[in-house]
Amino acid sequence: MQRRDLPPELSFAAIPAVEPRELTSPPSPRRPRGAEPEVVSVAELDRRLKRILEGSTADVRVEGEISGLRVVGSGHAYFTLKDEREEAAIDCVMYRTAAPRARKLLADGARVVLTGRATVYVPRGRLQFCADDARLAGRGALLEALFRLKEKLAAEGLFAPERKRRLPVDPQIIGVVTSGDGAAIHDIVTVAFRRGAARLILARTPVQGAGAGQRIVRAIALLEEFPGIEVIIVGRGGGSADDLSAFNEEIVVRKVASARVPIVSAVGHEIDVALTDLAADARAATPSQAAEMLVADAAARRAALEHLEARMRRAIAHRLRAARADVDRQRARLGSPAQILAEPQQRIDDAVARLRRRMERILAEDRGGLQRLERRLAARHPRAVIAGARGALRPLSVRLGAAAHRHVALLREGFARDVARLEAMSPLRVLARGYAIATDASGRAVRDHREVAPGDPIAVRVHQGSLLARVVATAAPGEPLVDPGPAAPAAPSMAAPAAPAASAAPAAPGSTSGPPARQAGGPRAAGSGRAPRRRAQAGAAGCEQLGLGFAAEERAPTFGLAGAAGQVPAGQGGAEAGPEERHHVER
Repeated sequence: MQRRDLPPELSFAAIPAVEPRELTSPPSPRRPRGAEPEVVSVAELDRRLKRILEGSTADVRVEGEISGLRVVGSGHAYFTLKDEREEAAIDCVMYRTAAPRARKLLADGARVVLTGRATVYVPRGRLQFCADDARLAGRGALLEALFRLKEKLAAEGLFAPERKRRLPVDPQIIGVVTSGDGAAIHDIVTVAFRRGAARLILARTPVQGAGAGQRIVRAIALLEEFPGIEVIIVGRGGGSADDLSAFNEEIVVRKVASARVPIVSAVGHEIDVALTDLAADARAATPSQAAEMLVADAAARRAALEHLEARMRRAIAHRLRAARADVDRQRARLGSPAQILAEPQQRIDDAVARLRRRMERILAEDRGGLQRLERRLAARHPRAVIAGARGALRPLSVRLGAAAHRHVALLREGFARDVARLEAMSPLRVLARGYAIATDASGRAVRDHREVAPGDPIAVRVHQGSLLARVVATAAPGEPLVDPGPAAPAAPSMAAPAAPAASAAPAAPGSTSGPPARQAGGPRAAGSGRAPRRRAQAGAAGCEQLGLGFAAEERAPTFGLAGAAGQVPAGQGGAEAGPEERHHVER
């Protein structure tokens, strides 16, 4: 198979193939006589074969011809490597991880040397050669240089189809760049003069050998300056790869791509492809074909014109016959002009009658609508609206007054219930039932027997007044209360504010007037003076905290110093509540 993008003559004699290494496999272990053979799965067998092949064929080189190349979307290349001398082939794969240079050398019909290893594709159990590198067989360096030049020029866009120009339809002056002694110019002249009367301008130049590329570039430039030149043929006859190498030089390719007029490349034979074929505006397989592409055949054109003339005459006659038949059909369809005018007039009369009936119906509907609107407007007159609103307002005002009375009655009932609940929860009611509140010398309510000791003074609040007492004995809950007998406790010098707290023991009611309360007993302490009066404000605050309702200006009962008779001297803070205090408690 020959490549279309490179001349086959560039594939010089191949280098000697590398001698394949002998594929050796490790000796299989001997099975003891009489032992059952091992049973393995298919996957295990494939994996064993894969290890044997990869271990024995690492970095082996294989030479052959590529066939059936297929590059998938993942970038992997799959192909078959065939032996040119014998009937043999092997499936190959080159993954996208291989060098880009090596992957670019892969092409159908290319003869390459692959470096890699034989392996088994386990999912399919298929033997294949995994290639890691590739190079062209034979004169690989020249081919690779040609490949690199081709890629470079393609990357610059010199081979892009969109930059190619259309050839002139019937050029009168054609330039030819070729050797004056070769067969190419003879073929071009013969075909051109046989087909028509085009004018050929020859720029003689050598097309092979040293310096041929420079001479071809100068010949193209010379023809570009010739007045009236329309197209240029650049080419030569067939030859070897070395003979055609001038048309693969970079300067020639660039000049062909940048020429002022369109260029037809006609290098070698049908199977010969040079880089100028890719850069030119058109490619001809041979110089003779280039002349046929540009020079129109006079006899063929004359025959074509005669054929077109005959077709045109037949087409015109057919169109005339068809037009006459159409005129006859239209005349038959039209008939008499009076009949043609009568039918539209009748349609107009019918339309006028329908329009008149429609207008009358619309006017009647509008009159009925106007009367309905007038009745609605009279019903919505301001006087009627105000009268209706007043009639609707009277029962609403009566209902509003009744609802207000009911709401006030409900609020009063709720207020009375709240007052009754507040009176039931008042501490003064508890005192009225015979209970008392005892406070120590600091004004705190006594809730535990361990808060006071025998001999400590306490103030006792009752429903009608207060009492000053002294602790004789204490007992825990469930223990008997025993009187230890008379004692002479020391009298404190501080006053106890009346900060009430609910006591668990009932007390006898006190008198609202009379002499000051007596102390529990005992003479006045030696060396003590008058007992300092405590501020009533602290006791009042304590009572407010307990919820008894004492005002801030009320005086709480205070402790005095007992004299010889056990009475509190006048002016030293009595233990009886004053009139204001009694009045507040009674409230």
